[in-house]
Amino acid sequence: MGRFSSIHDRDRVEAEEPYDQRDLPQTLYGFLARTAERFPDRPAVSFQLLSGPSDHATTLTWRDLLQRVTETANLFRSLGVGPTDSVAYLLPNSIETPVVLLAGATAGIVNPINPLLDATQIAGILRETKARVLVTLKAFPKTDVAQKAAEAVAAAPGVTHVIEIDLNRHLRGAKRLIVPMIRPKVKIRHKAKVLDFEAASSARNHNRLDFDDPQADRVAAYFHTGGTTGTPKVAQHKYSGMIYNGWLGGRLLFDETDVLMCPLPMFHVFAAYPVLMSCIASGAHVIMPTPAGYRGEGVFDNFWKLIERWQATFLITVPTAIAALMQRPVNADVSSLKTAISGSAPLPIELYNRFKAATGVEIAEGYGLTEATCLVSCNPVDGLKKVGSVGLPLPYTHVRILRHDEAGAIHDCAVDEVGEICVSNPGVFPGATYTEAAKNRDLFADEFYLRTGDLGRIDGDGYLWITGRAKDLIIRGGHNIDPAEIEEALLSHPAVAFAGAIGQPDSFAGELPCAYVELVADASVTVEELMAHAREHVHERAAVPRHVEILPELPKTAVGKIFKPDLRKRAITRIYDAALSGTGCHVQEVVEDRSRGLVAKLAREGSVDDAAIREKLGAYTVPWDWADR
Repeated sequence: MGRFSSIHDRDRVEAEEPYDQRDLPQTLYGFLARTAERFPDRPAVSFQLLSGPSDHATTLTWRDLLQRVTETANLFRSLGVGPTDSVAYLLPNSIETPVVLLAGATAGIVNPINPLLDATQIAGILRETKARVLVTLKAFPKTDVAQKAAEAVAAAPGVTHVIEIDLNRHLRGAKRLIVPMIRPKVKIRHKAKVLDFEAASSARNHNRLDFDDPQADRVAAYFHTGGTTGTPKVAQHKYSGMIYNGWLGGRLLFDETDVLMCPLPMFHVFAAYPVLMSCIASGAHVIMPTPAGYRGEGVFDNFWKLIERWQATFLITVPTAIAALMQRPVNADVSSLKTAISGSAPLPIELYNRFKAATGVEIAEGYGLTEATCLVSCNPVDGLKKVGSVGLPLPYTHVRILRHDEAGAIHDCAVDEVGEICVSNPGVFPGATYTEAAKNRDLFADEFYLRTGDLGRIDGDGYLWITGRAKDLIIRGGHNIDPAEIEEALLSHPAVAFAGAIGQPDSFAGELPCAYVELVADASVTVEELMAHAREHVHERAAVPRHVEILPELPKTAVGKIFKPDLRKRAITRIYDAALSGTGCHVQEVVEDRSRGLVAKLAREGSVDDAAIREKLGAYTVPWDWADR
């Protein structure tokens, strides 16, 4: 493990040798096998089905994990999965989930699917990725994953086998006996063959692969982006990008003595790559508390005791989870923690301060995206953390801030000048980021630089700051929501002429979806009726707008497109004024700042407690200033 405290450390690592000359495995199986050889008896992965600090946990050593991956990859190959075939999984976290991820990428192309999506969306992803095998849960109390899987497979006839994982094996005592009696019934309307995961995988050879593992790079994972209906965007990841993400963690952050508490889902790139791959690179130990992670029953209430139980050294988190944790006392010994690593959404400064005051631990915020196989930048764990920035670009990652002029030419922005963040690194797959060729059009600048759609700047010290989004995605607690889904649902109402959906600031989720509508001439409809229409027609629960407002006319550009920056200013004013109620100040205006993006300007109505204002607005990510300064 090397030290990462400044841009000089980053440059020193790069100067050692070119990345492609480093002694790194060519395949994921080789990556895992090397670690199992180095640390065969050290713990690799642990899982608790229940959240109590003394509840049963299942642990695999690195030797165990390699054997489970070997037999599972052999099973997939026996079912006809080849290197260009897709193995999908619709799973919450469990000890089997990382096994399936690694085995799927060894036998074919692994395709993790978010179990919170509805069956129609899941079926669309299964069809888009031409999945042959789906690994999912056997019906289990308090979850509808098995029901969704059965419905989705019925609409995805290319799936030939469904393999079921039974969470009951992780229970103990009376609870284990009760589950078979209360297990929900699932209606099967598909023709795929259903297998039991434990029986089918354990019957296979666990000592070696029964097939060749060619020592060459290839596409080995499909990750869908966003949670929209219709044809999904599916990003392609190669072995080289996965291993690069792991190498970064193993080189800069972790060693075999570290323990990572990861209540994030293994269907998301954050947990799959910066966490799991970094553990493979370093030999560190990853802990997954409950299938639903942070959303699991009792996880927040028991969280600090779980840190103490496992002597966790790193906490993997997101701003929404930090906000929930700060509503609970730190009621255990958390002195083992070195750092918390936060991603997926911007971190409010006030949350950072509260967390540090409560735990004594700093949060290092980072930035990554599915299209780049995740990691781009991170605040130095051992050095200066600029709160509000996403840190320094990581070794072998080149970030350019670019602007495109009207003629289509690109220009590099100056220090602190805002433009589009464009990235080149070993995780970027130039020209073939998405499975569908049309979606790769205009996605790259100068052929190799992925256009992220995020707006940002690089300051004089080399730190990257995100100031907004060129693309319109709403990011709710790290979950991407396409505003088009909300707009299409509202536009299906006969009274609505125009609809614009944006993310409004939220102190817990970072953003929540809201919508503004303009009605057809002489039409009449209430906000309540529009909200009910949205609930019925927006297929994804997380995308249902929290606020709908009817305007006489939506702001539009010269060519008639809805001008969303004005809608964002309106939403910021509304949310901040509500938060400031009774404080003696209000939002005078929201302005576009060259280096900070949208900034709320506050006006005082008399004497004001500055500290109280900072506390109230510190939980939001939109910056603010006094209008009289």
